[in-house]
Amino acid sequence: MHRARSSRMQAGNDAGSGSAAPGLARMLGFAAMPVFALMALWTGLSGGPSDMLCMSTQGSSPLDGMAMMYGLMSVFHAAPWLRLVQRR
Repeated sequence: MHRARSSRMQAGNDAGSGSAAPGLARMLGFAAMPVFALMALWTGLSGGPSDMLCMSTQGSSPLDGMAMMYGLMSVFHAAPWLRLVQRR
């Protein structure tokens, strides 16, 4: 019974169900780092108000609060780009 169930599952995967998911996931992996980097630059250069909870730190640095968080997220999502560079 286990063989019959697994063969049906494999046939379903071969029939095209879910075949675009790995490619889409790969593209999203490559899209995350540049998007977060642009958001960090935009937030840091826009000069908008920093966190309202930290009123004493306003104007201290353009790379505080959300800009710093977006920069860190960009670094954390750099793995697909690093793998691509490593392969070449």
